[in-house]
Amino acid sequence: MAYWLIKSEPGTWSWTQHKAKGADAWTGVRNHQAKAHLKAMKQGERAFFYHSGEGKEIVGISEVTREAYPDPTDKTGAFVCVDFKAVEPMKTPVTLAAIKATPKLAEMVLVKNSRLSVQPVSAEEWKLVRKLAGMG
Repeated sequence: MAYWLIKSEPGTWSWTQHKAKGADAWTGVRNHQAKAHLKAMKQGERAFFYHSGEGKEIVGISEVTREAYPDPTDKTGAFVCVDFKAVEPMKTPVTLAAIKATPKLAEMVLVKNSRLSVQPVSAEEWKLVRKLAGMG
């Protein structure tokens, strides 16, 4: 199983909105590297839900409920979206500062390429971030 991180501005689409909606489409991605990550996702895989901009912290865990399909918000037909459902909030949100302060997370894509909106997370990074959140 692969792990991921998906980013959203809380003023645009927050964890609270995501949780209330249930399953929803992750639309609007317009970066080809992020698109490739969306296409690689498989049903049942998990993703950290990260508040970018304000907050800069991982606030929850979501699950892929539908694999990549054409993004209905993309008039060019070049991009895809994936459906996610909220699974659980982080017991303690994990800030970008906490991630950067953890030497074993120095190679995490969030640290190396923080602007990428959809990114892979290694199994070891997944475990470490969960530990930082008090989720063992």
